[in-house]
Amino acid sequence: MWGNKVRISLFGESHGAGIGVVIDGLPAGVPLDLEKIKEHMKRRAPGQQAWSTPRQEKDQFEILSGFYRDKTTGTPLCAEIRNTDTRSQDYSELTVKPRPGHADLTALARYNGANDPRGGGHFSARIMAPLTFAGAVCMQILAQRGIEIRGHIYEIAGIPDTPYDMMTLPATVADKALPVLSDERGREMAEAIEAARVSLDSVGGIVECLAAGFPAGLGRPIFDNIESRLASILFGIPAVKGVEFGRGFETARAHGSENNDHPQISEKGIRLTTNHGGGMEGGISNGMPIVVRCAFKPTSSIAREQDTINLMTMQNDKLTLKGRHDPCVVPRAVPIVESAMAIALLDLMEEN
Repeated sequence: MWGNKVRISLFGESHGAGIGVVIDGLPAGVPLDLEKIKEHMKRRAPGQQAWSTPRQEKDQFEILSGFYRDKTTGTPLCAEIRNTDTRSQDYSELTVKPRPGHADLTALARYNGANDPRGGGHFSARIMAPLTFAGAVCMQILAQRGIEIRGHIYEIAGIPDTPYDMMTLPATVADKALPVLSDERGREMAEAIEAARVSLDSVGGIVECLAAGFPAGLGRPIFDNIESRLASILFGIPAVKGVEFGRGFETARAHGSENNDHPQISEKGIRLTTNHGGGMEGGISNGMPIVVRCAFKPTSSIAREQDTINLMTMQNDKLTLKGRHDPCVVPRAVPIVESAMAIALLDLMEEN
């Protein structure tokens, strides 16, 4: 469960009957376009591209509560997504041979072996489908308040896309198979992903996301500030290993004279001439676009033989994974990052 005012609770397992989300704290009487929600979720759905897992899940949702006559009711909004294409036999070894890079061993320690290991169970990125639904809902509410959120692939396998300028709302790339600003770099990324797939390996990358129109003055200093709130939900996305805001780690190599965002009076009031801070100072929004980047590790599930242990014999062992996996999770992660950002920003707005 995550959130202070707008709270989400994710439920289900990768190979269970279904997965879903309960969203509490939404404002009442807000119209929602279900077709737009479907379009947003389709961007994350598996089985659509060569670099995506071939698992066929349409991610069709059913709203069970909190929605009446095309508007939110203000009571908890619950949506369920049924799992339709599971192949649990591919995971029969995992109770004995934990997968490298996965939560198999930590789940064993945390739940004393009672967890569902099929497809990663509740630790699977499949659980991001209902989070994406919740984010699509929050994005529509934010858009009605003049706040737009857009993301793109910042980098895959060391190949960079054109970065956002961090000062204005960028062009949308949501309709592209590879959501990049530079189509030439996108082709290079696709080649790198395919090369990894053919060699039974995987690659990682970075997603950049920007929110424009978010008002100044939201958040708080020190603990539970806007950066920590955003980071806490972004780190909930499987495979995220790093989060940075604005110029992020690059600021460590800059001088103060280069990095400071200088205020000036403009027709729109007080504005900053640059946005190196990524829209936040002192844990509070400053009215500039909020910019975040998330680093995703290479997919842990690869078809190469790997070293592991055998929990039955308590000996070192080998494991060759079966199943269907993404050679790169980054393309499908873009709408997830947008969704997580939307949930956090709406939570901040409703709390204030």
